[in-house]
Amino acid sequence: MWALSGIPEVQQGDDLAKLIAAAEPALADGDVLLVTSKIVSKAEGRIVEAADREAAIDAEAVRVVARRGTLRIVENRQGLVMAAAGVDASNTPAGTVLLLPEDPDASARAIREGLRDTLGVNVGVVVTDTFGRPWRAGLTDVAIGAAGVRVLDDLRGGTDAYGNPLVATVVATADELAAAGDLVKGKAAGRPVAVVRGLPQVVTPVEDQGEGARALVRNAQDDMFRLGTSEAVREAVTQRRTVRAFTDDPVDPGAVRRAVAAALTAPAPHHTTPWRFVLLESAESRVRLLDAMRDAWIADLRRDGKSEESITKRVRRGDVLRNAPYLVVPCLVMDGSHTYGDARRDGAEREMFVVATGAGVQNFLVALAGERLGSAWVSSTMFCRDVVREVLGLPADWDPMGAVAIGRPAEEPRARAERDAEAFIEVR
Repeated sequence: MWALSGIPEVQQGDDLAKLIAAAEPALADGDVLLVTSKIVSKAEGRIVEAADREAAIDAEAVRVVARRGTLRIVENRQGLVMAAAGVDASNTPAGTVLLLPEDPDASARAIREGLRDTLGVNVGVVVTDTFGRPWRAGLTDVAIGAAGVRVLDDLRGGTDAYGNPLVATVVATADELAAAGDLVKGKAAGRPVAVVRGLPQVVTPVEDQGEGARALVRNAQDDMFRLGTSEAVREAVTQRRTVRAFTDDPVDPGAVRRAVAAALTAPAPHHTTPWRFVLLESAESRVRLLDAMRDAWIADLRRDGKSEESITKRVRRGDVLRNAPYLVVPCLVMDGSHTYGDARRDGAEREMFVVATGAGVQNFLVALAGERLGSAWVSSTMFCRDVVREVLGLPADWDPMGAVAIGRPAEEPRARAERDAEAFIEVR
């Protein structure tokens, strides 16, 4: 592995393949070229006037992943998650910034084809850029574009030296090549291209351009660390929906318990813990409770003089609870509350505990959304608390504050109506 000397300052319109061929005319079949993205961007005219670098980042970003002060980790238009969308204000004239190549895989293909035309060789090309990484200090180069290179080496289905099956091992070959090339190129040595020789097995046949580096970008569904902390919280809050149709898939009890743990972080008066969560994990317990609640509702509605047709329609609204594979009954307890002997203050004291319970339930619902579970908070248990306490064997001072239906959503929730936050704000 070695870096090429003699590549001049690259200008817009330069033919990189010809510049590389002139610097290293002895390239051979099976070599891999590691090309710094900056010279690709310069050759493609990706230098833009930008007195405000932040505005350039805004233009290149499609999603903010995390933010701390002025530092932003974003997803850019190429699908790469990186600091500042790859917008670089170094190695470019004052008052300008350098953007990443528009299509790094296409850039790599153009260099590969140009070298085949110029030197008659079949090489692989990797376009590299510098990345930081979660949980690891320091920077390294990774592949953002590739052509003629097997970017991933899928070892699943094989065995290790002890005969154990490999079930999860997929090696990011192109990233390993990029990082290795950075060792010989150097960050400030003015040598933007490196050559790796001796790994012909990673180079594809002439007619095969390979998957490209886009294959290295983990898709959203498989990415467990897609968001930064504050963004993850915001995403869970905004993605929470009331789900009324569930699949038959079982609910992981561990996920529900993790959501309960999140609920317990809600604020409460007097350092109290006014929440209790009754988990109905068996079908028998759910049916027994819902049948008793249904009978209580019907009796109430008949006393109100409702018609049988009206009663049937109203009772049907409880189907969301009956069709869910898991139910939770949040309860309010007044342990630690103060008694003032004054109806106004005693009423306010209870209201504080009710608000705290609502905050706990909101935390619970948001945490469920973070577990990719749908939920519906139905307040019907409040209308028959004595029945709920009797069926579930709860203490007399536990007040059921509704029931939460939980499960995997059977369909995509409808889009939430847009609400202008300013319409709900008064400033004094």
